[in-house]
Formats: sequence, structure tokens, C-alpha cells
Amino acid sequence: MTMNFLNPVTTQTWTNGRHLVRCVKVIQETWDVRTFCFMAEQPVLFFFKPGQFVTLELEIDGESIMRSYTISSSPSVPYSFSITVKRIPGGKVSNWLHDNLSINDELAVHGPVGNFNAIDHPADKVLMLSGGVGITPLMSMARWFFDTNAMVNLEFVHSARTPGDIIYHRELEHIFSRIPEFKLHLVCERSDELGLPWAGFRGFLTPAMLALMVPDFLEREIFCCGPTPYMKAIKQLLRDNDFDMSRYHEESFGATPLDVREEVMELAEQAEHAADAIEAADKVLVEFRATGKSVRIPPGETVHSAAARLGLHIPKACGMGICGTCRVPLASGEVAMEHNGGITDEDVAEGYILSCCSTPKGNVVVDF
Repeated sequence: MTMNFLNPVTTQTWTNGRHLVRCVKVIQETWDVRTFCFMAEQPVLFFFKPGQFVTLELEIDGESIMRSYTISSSPSVPYSFSITVKRIPGGKVSNWLHDNLSINDELAVHGPVGNFNAIDHPADKVLMLSGGVGITPLMSMARWFFDTNAMVNLEFVHSARTPGDIIYHRELEHIFSRIPEFKLHLVCERSDELGLPWAGFRGFLTPAMLALMVPDFLEREIFCCGPTPYMKAIKQLLRDNDFDMSRYHEESFGATPLDVREEVMELAEQAEHAADAIEAADKVLVEFRATGKSVRIPPGETVHSAAARLGLHIPKACGMGICGTCRVPLASGEVAMEHNGGITDEDVAEGYILSCCSTPKGNVVVDF
């Protein structure tokens, strides 16, 4: 790195949108988990809220695919950011990243976005609960607390399959050995097949185990991330102990559950039948200014759906207002936007909407 790279005149600040980045380092964390580190060709200060995520724009087998991943690094290391990816059997994107993404490869990312972060929910006493690769957003938060000398009393409970599956094991031991107010608790479902010794907690996290580790867990702000069954069990544990769930926060993006997908498909089919009976006068006009196309849609239909009717492809990943990929500028008119953290207040103030979860209140013009 030369001093020209750090010239403040040429340094930009990361903002939500599409950015080209280059892979500069690949770290093998465990046998099936890798961290990919990225930088911009021109220096960019990658500031984000610890816990937020980005969406990768990839082309796999000729198909354009968007996939969201939590940023595992901390914004206290400002000129780069990292994601940590677990290889999943049958996982199209995770396996492709492991097998194909190499140093010096370029790709586009969208973001950063997400309501699950340590900045928007400040607290003096924090409990982090993670399972498997769900450790990534919590590691970003822990690194941030450590690097900024935050006045936080932190209890970190991580569950893994075996000792060999503990992601960031050495770094966790280092961080939590340096600050008395930081305490680490590791739980392994079973021993390692390689015969590595393990004297810590075994099995699955139980109420008794949690109470032993963190006796005051009911008094803490809780951040949780892991497989869906893990988070479901944690929420049930907390509710059974009358925890104030307004102080519970979880990472929520990922694959849409099957029951939700089926419900959405059923509702879409019902809406299609109902739309046939709607008078033309009751429909709203959605105009896409950049392409000169427009369409009338029934009330309740999204801007993204209107674009699809015209054969216009607005990039989309989650379809639930989480990833922020489908962000477009609204030139005129009003929409009702029911998002899940995929857009910032600054973006909204500048006139952006998430097309996947925005329904026009009347005629609208979209700059797309």
C-alpha cells in the first residue's frame, strides 16, 4: 500500500448502493468456513453499523444471482470489509464462492443495510447468543466493542457442533482474555472426531446452562443469530423466563421459510383472480420514466410487480424489504413501504423506495 492510497482527497465514504470491490484475501476459518476480504480499487472508508449486511451480485452458470451475507469484520478496520461463508451441501452460492472466488476477483455488492446492529440498540450490558455461522454479525459487534474500548459488559455464548467447528476460535480467546468485562462461553454439541480435548460445555444450550453462564441474562440487551431452530429455541427459552422481548434482537434475513412461501403463492393466486374483477378506473398508473413504459395495476400490488408486468427486471434478492437490492428512486407520487430494514432513513429522505415492498397510494413515476 502506498501513501497515495491514504490521500484524504481521493478517499470516499461507503453509502448504500452498488459498488465494485475486489477480493484481497481468503482465510480458511474451519474446514467448511472461509472469510473473504474485500477492498475497493479506489480507497473507500467502509463504515457501517456492526451487524449489518451486504448483498453480493454474482453470475453463476450464466444466471444472475443476488445473495445477502453479514459483514463479519468491524468498521474499526475502515479500508476493507469481510464476509464469512459456510459451505452448505447443495448450496449453489456458498459452494460457488468456496470453489471459485479467489484473490483479485472483482464483483459488485449492494449495501450496507440492516436493522440488526449494535449502534441502534445501545446498552451497558449485552448478551450475544450465536449458533454456527450465525456468529458472523455478533463477531462484527464484538470486534467493534473491543477496538473502540466500548464501556460494555459483554457476555458471549456461542454454540458449535464440535471444537473444530468453532469459527474465529483463536481470535475469540484473544479478545475475551484482554478485557475483564468481556466473558466468553463456548458450547459444543459433541466432541471432535479428531480427538481434540474439550473441557467446556457439551450438548445443546439449555435454560440451566444459560443461567449458570450468565445469571443476569434477563437484565441484558440480547442479540441472537443462528439457524432458525436455534433462534426459535432461544426465543422460547426467553419467553418462558418472562424476558422483555423488546430487548431481544435477531438477524432475520435468509431463505424464506417454506410455509411463508406457500402462503405468499396462495395469496398471489387469490389476488390474481380478484384483479380480474377490478374496474380499470380503480387501478393506479405506474410509470417507469427511464424506459418510457407504464402499466395500470390493482391496489395493493407492488412497484416491483408492476415492473415485472412490463418485462422490466429490477434486481431483487429477498423479496421482503430486507436486503435493499431492489432500491429505486421515486420521481413522483406516494407509496406505502413496509420494509424490514433494507433501506436507510437517508435513502428515504433522498426519495428512494424498495420496489419489492412498496405499494402505490396513487399514480407514481419511478426513475427506472
